[in-house]
Amino acid sequence: MKLTLPLTAEDVSRLHAGDPVLLSGTIYTARDCAHRRIFELLDRGEPLPFPLKDSVIYYAGPCPAPEGKACGSCGPTTSARMNSFAPRLLDLGLGGMIGKGEMSEETVQALVRNGRVYFAAIGGAGAAYGNAVRSAECIAFPDLLSEAVYRMEVEDFPLVVAIDSYGESVYRRKDKILPKND
Repeated sequence: MKLTLPLTAEDVSRLHAGDPVLLSGTIYTARDCAHRRIFELLDRGEPLPFPLKDSVIYYAGPCPAPEGKACGSCGPTTSARMNSFAPRLLDLGLGGMIGKGEMSEETVQALVRNGRVYFAAIGGAGAAYGNAVRSAECIAFPDLLSEAVYRMEVEDFPLVVAIDSYGESVYRRKDKILPKND
């Protein structure tokens, strides 16, 4: 299924755990160091470097771009490191996240409560993800280098719905996602 950001409530309601998706539009990268700084801004009531409402955060740190490309390798990082941040951001309007690996039950409940989605990117496929990036610009915390916040325009970014807005998860429903070994 091809989707263009921002996702609508109708888009999200049609997504189910295990669905393959080609995502296009604007995403923002942020790993744990950037999340800590975002939370400091929130706690002080200061503006964030990007609009939180309906945005999608990719848990990744892009490598420098080789000549002729917008981005180098840009593979996902382990999402569980963002479990302490994700529920609050979802409650504040974050549209969804992209990463790898399972998320906590608290994060799953925040996805359900807010009608949002968590997409899985394939670990080890950073070069392919970098090729789907049409533009990349550091917009906050440049001192964090690859862990800074980047605004990226992506086209046909290949993902799988890992946790849908109903709380179904590819990590918990393997019987429906992966073939059984009979």
